[in-house]
Amino acid sequence: MIRKIATRTDFGKRVTPQASLALDASNFFLADVRDALGPYLAVYLLTERNWDAANIGIVMSIATIAGILAQTPAGAVVDATKAKRAFMVCAALLVTGASLLVPWLSAFWPVAISQATAHAAGVVFGPALAAVTLGIVGNRAFTNRIGRNESFNHAGNAFAATAAGVLAYVWGPKVVFYLLASMAVASIVSVLAIPERSIDHDLARGLHRELSTAGSDHPSGVRVLLTCRPLLIFAGCAITFHFANAAMLPLVGQKLALQDKNLGTSLMSACIVAAQIVMVPMAMLVGAKADLWGRKPLFLIALSVLAIRGCLYPLSDNPFWLVGVQLLDGVGAGIYGALFPVVVADLMRGTGRFNVAQGAIITAQGIGAALSTALAGVIVVRAGYGAAFLTLSGVAVAGLALYYFVMPETREAETSKALPKQAVTAQQES
Repeated sequence: MIRKIATRTDFGKRVTPQASLALDASNFFLADVRDALGPYLAVYLLTERNWDAANIGIVMSIATIAGILAQTPAGAVVDATKAKRAFMVCAALLVTGASLLVPWLSAFWPVAISQATAHAAGVVFGPALAAVTLGIVGNRAFTNRIGRNESFNHAGNAFAATAAGVLAYVWGPKVVFYLLASMAVASIVSVLAIPERSIDHDLARGLHRELSTAGSDHPSGVRVLLTCRPLLIFAGCAITFHFANAAMLPLVGQKLALQDKNLGTSLMSACIVAAQIVMVPMAMLVGAKADLWGRKPLFLIALSVLAIRGCLYPLSDNPFWLVGVQLLDGVGAGIYGALFPVVVADLMRGTGRFNVAQGAIITAQGIGAALSTALAGVIVVRAGYGAAFLTLSGVAVAGLALYYFVMPETREAETSKALPKQAVTAQQES
């Protein structure tokens, strides 16, 4: 006989085994759905449709821009709606439906519109899962639970990448469409398995009666996004992290392809899977230690590792050296991914603007990532790969300095007195 165990949160709620397992499954299966076809779209269009690299690049850029534009509005909707599960289910259906249309589309604009729709819908999952998690477990258990969420997310990515590689080798590139559909069905079942009654929608948006003005149930005005100085600093740090990080993997892929065109794709896939596996223990580390050590030391580790990666790549063109260094991405990105919602939740506690703040910062970091690939490409053409890697490393160092000297520690023990004042100020401004 299995004894059911429920844990009590800081707000007196009880987290049931069903809610916990459903969150695990949702993060695992949505890991593949949220990115839609991802890099496999380029492979399909190149090998099956015979598109040229220019058109493929434009389609992927259009999809990326659509995701960036949709991010902040998606966060605002997640804050406002109480139908968060239905919102995620609709987004999963849109992502899957738009992607499954691709084999029946041949013209440029239909494919571009389908992928723009998929990416715009895919941005829902990040803030929605964080919101549902906060609404279920409360603030005190949030850090640990987010670490667990990210662990299952990275495990899901690793599983999907491995399955896609193996199945595509046997049945060809089209198999990724069936894999995506299967993961989507599983994700919908998982999301609907989350008990609706277990979600406190005020907590889910960061609105706590204890921290808001006179126990008000009304959220702060959106001006809090511009008047909260630590949030603006954190946005700058997020931009520098993605500016430094986004172009590194594509540059590694190009160098691997230059070494061996046939082996390059296989090494790249192995690199992605291995990095995702490294991210699992890093996310667990954040969940276990961020409340004890604080957020700042862990974030500084992520930025330091990123800077070191950029310095190590130019030392050798050996494919195994490049893949080995790329594994450090699992350390930096694993820590960043788990810490990001925790820091935003710290800063937005009591304002009711947790998810729109997530969306705004993700939008900003998306712009940083886009600038990263553009700048890196120009530098490679003019000065070579080594110069591009060192430039990206310099950006990471700038982010490290910004976070070290300007960003305050946001852990509750450090900010318990400041946060109620922040919430009162935000309420007055609204």
